[in-house]
Amino acid sequence: MNTQDQEKTGVINKKKGSSVAKRLLASAVYIPCLIIIAKRGGFYYLALIDIIILVGLWEFYKMMEAKGLRPYKAIGIISGLALSWYVFFQQGVYANFFLSIIFFLVMTLELVRKEKGLAVYHISVTIFGVFYVAWLGSHLILLRELPHLKGLDYSLGFSFVIVVFALTWCYDAGAFFVGSKFGRHKIFPSISPGKTLEGVFGGVAFSIIGSLIARWIVAPYLTIVQTVGLALISSVVGQLGDLVESMIKRDAKIKDSSATIPGHGGALDRFDSLLFTAPLIYYFFKYFILD
Repeated sequence: MNTQDQEKTGVINKKKGSSVAKRLLASAVYIPCLIIIAKRGGFYYLALIDIIILVGLWEFYKMMEAKGLRPYKAIGIISGLALSWYVFFQQGVYANFFLSIIFFLVMTLELVRKEKGLAVYHISVTIFGVFYVAWLGSHLILLRELPHLKGLDYSLGFSFVIVVFALTWCYDAGAFFVGSKFGRHKIFPSISPGKTLEGVFGGVAFSIIGSLIARWIVAPYLTIVQTVGLALISSVVGQLGDLVESMIKRDAKIKDSSATIPGHGGALDRFDSLLFTAPLIYYFFKYFILD
């Protein structure tokens, strides 16, 4: 290796080290806040998820604008936040009615837009943003409020939330650290060149460990088989969520959705997997554990 290659390698390693440090620092701040707020529940937890939805929608619509589209940002963000409040108070009952209203509103607005052209695209990306970020993200609220729906102790919802975050973020952490150190075999180079088979195995291993720790601390009602099975399934689904967001970013020709969270990129970069795993774990608990 010549001097120039050594210098280049040194710069890359320095950047990786800085990124890891930022990730750890951000996690040290955000995770305790999440635990405290999730334990409190109610409007405090709703406000936390609303911040994620608000920033996530803003990032998504900015990506669509980078593609030359003109989504209804204000309507999409307001609708997404309103949807989360509707879910909070109604536990998702008749959510299809609320989503239909949003759909009709956006189509009507497109009728009176002065600049004509690409109407289908403008309508589609606005509605897609609401479904992708707000509807999937609202399952984090449904998960916390699930005990109300089932007539159980409200504090039980805290354990549901911890399970979904533990499974998802442990997988992300394992995939990142193992993939960065040992990653050689690409799994989806056309969409996300950084994703490797080694990272996937590392993520699955971390997810299983995280799920078992979560079971031991907050979710003893889960069996070992259920815990490990949930870790395996959520690893697959969470990876799909990560790849979908990578696909959207690649389509918009940007690297990160924003720089909101140090070391992690934007809110969508940090919560893309959760948007997929939250519905999975919500319906798992609703129909298989609490039914």
